[in-house]
Amino acid sequence: MSIIDRVGKLREYMNEHNMDAYIVPSSDNHQSEYVGEHFKCREFISGFTGSAGTVIVTKDEAGLWTDGRYFIQAENQLKGTGIKLFKMGEEGVPTTDEYICNCIKEGGVLGFDGRLISAKEGMNLQRKLAHKNINIKYDYDLVDKVWEDRPKLSEKKAFSLDVKYVGETLSSKLSRVREEMNKKNVVNHVITALDDIAWLFNIRGRDVLYTPVVLSYALITLEDAILFIDENKLSAEMLNELSKENVKIRPYNDIYEFVKNIDKNEKILVDCTKVNYAIYNNIPNEVEKVDEFNPTLFFKANKNEIELENIRKSHIKDGVAFTKFMYWLKTNIGKIEISEVSAAKKLEDLRREQEGFIEPSFSTIAGYKEHAAMMHYSATKESDYKLQPEHLFLIDSGGQYFDGTTDITRTIALGSLNDELKLHFTAVLRGMINLSMAKFLHGTRGYNLDILARTPMWNMGIDYKCGTGHGVGFVGAIHEAPNGFRWRIVPERFDSAVLEEGMVTTNEPGIYIEGSHGIRIENELVVRKTDKNEYGQFMEFEVVTFAPIDLDAVNTDEMNKEEKAYLNYYHKLVYDKISPFLNDEEKQWLKGYTREV
Repeated sequence: MSIIDRVGKLREYMNEHNMDAYIVPSSDNHQSEYVGEHFKCREFISGFTGSAGTVIVTKDEAGLWTDGRYFIQAENQLKGTGIKLFKMGEEGVPTTDEYICNCIKEGGVLGFDGRLISAKEGMNLQRKLAHKNINIKYDYDLVDKVWEDRPKLSEKKAFSLDVKYVGETLSSKLSRVREEMNKKNVVNHVITALDDIAWLFNIRGRDVLYTPVVLSYALITLEDAILFIDENKLSAEMLNELSKENVKIRPYNDIYEFVKNIDKNEKILVDCTKVNYAIYNNIPNEVEKVDEFNPTLFFKANKNEIELENIRKSHIKDGVAFTKFMYWLKTNIGKIEISEVSAAKKLEDLRREQEGFIEPSFSTIAGYKEHAAMMHYSATKESDYKLQPEHLFLIDSGGQYFDGTTDITRTIALGSLNDELKLHFTAVLRGMINLSMAKFLHGTRGYNLDILARTPMWNMGIDYKCGTGHGVGFVGAIHEAPNGFRWRIVPERFDSAVLEEGMVTTNEPGIYIEGSHGIRIENELVVRKTDKNEYGQFMEFEVVTFAPIDLDAVNTDEMNKEEKAYLNYYHKLVYDKISPFLNDEEKQWLKGYTREV
């Protein structure tokens, strides 16, 4: 069935229910960024494969909203589908809410699957549509009617993550959550975010590609807890450990009926940015709802010392894999056939050789020449470029290990470069270094520091249409709130929290010139305390990513003394930490690529 036919079929079901518009978001029942195959409704209905986007179908138009990371990709994938691209954030482009308000007539009907939209989004729509008396129907999964061979929900087994990795027991974590519940005077707390549940219960799974989580919901009370999950996913040992903490097991979908029976005199803590609209509406109206972020959101962001020690170990392994890959690429380019796809596979194979590797932490972005200008480019059989001994190759990748989650980007010169490519590469490198060297007072947020990364590009009149960095989970989500770097606050991203000790954040400025090239260099940073004096507590960053930055692409004349000193310091760390795991040829090669400049 073509995309045009799928949209047409969806409209037929909309007409059956008198709907004027229907929303198809990218999320699952848990507002996850990456979703299992069963939940890829937006991809099915539009053909657009990016990780972020929303489709709205009306009686006479269909549109896709996505952000600047995906403009080029979306334009290509939407050709011939009849679906119009709405470039989010661009001047004159309506938001999804504005579009819905304008396109639905007085007394009309908006439809969506209430499990796929957060309570906050749903309530915002309610408020905005009230003046036109627009009715919302949220209990219809119309895409399911169109999607005849839809994949089933994942049945993969869960696994526990030992305290030697996570550094804190389930008992301790539940106690901390209950302390926060007592402070807020609530007796119930619903958690639907998969990475929060995974962190709290020290369990992981394979239900979502790239994110080791288990499809589940949780309800915590002051005495016990209920985990809504397919019990077949849990081993006898896991069930025994959960029972010790008075955790009861209920079927995955029972949450929707269970919350209807919450005592009307009890308060409940819900994070309306995470809990879905259907669950929220099933909680009796009389129950007082305290809408605040899940306490686990902040707990899991501040990694403890055992987690940090494990993270460092995972990055050494990841750095070894990447350094071996870079050596292989540099020494074989022009001698054997290498493509974007085969290069990505080679890097994944090298990661799989590392102890404790689970899976990639996201879909590898491997872009040669102008493909790298698409920030989240994904090579296909049709688009797969063969690499030649010239120009730049960008590869952004990462791994999930039992002892950490990694994310690294390097842009590699495959041959001689012109002056513009070297200038742009050096500007990106300088921005990455400037942010790495930051020293700041406690209370600083990522948007206070972002200008350090962007200044070399801004001075050239160039910008990149995304944040500079995002939080990273511990054997969890590759994009984790609440910390990040961007030049302005974007409320829906929630990545502007105060930078606290133990937070892990990527540092990845870039330059993307459509039709020509893309450059990104990315390391992960850990927030650490440093001096404390009469001015307050100073903080700094510890770099935990170790792989060479391609000196073949650097114009050192563009760098100042401090930037060169940091690059030399960093490359000495890379050599000292990575070289013991290399053979003699690789070690000699690395010595050359970590030489002082």
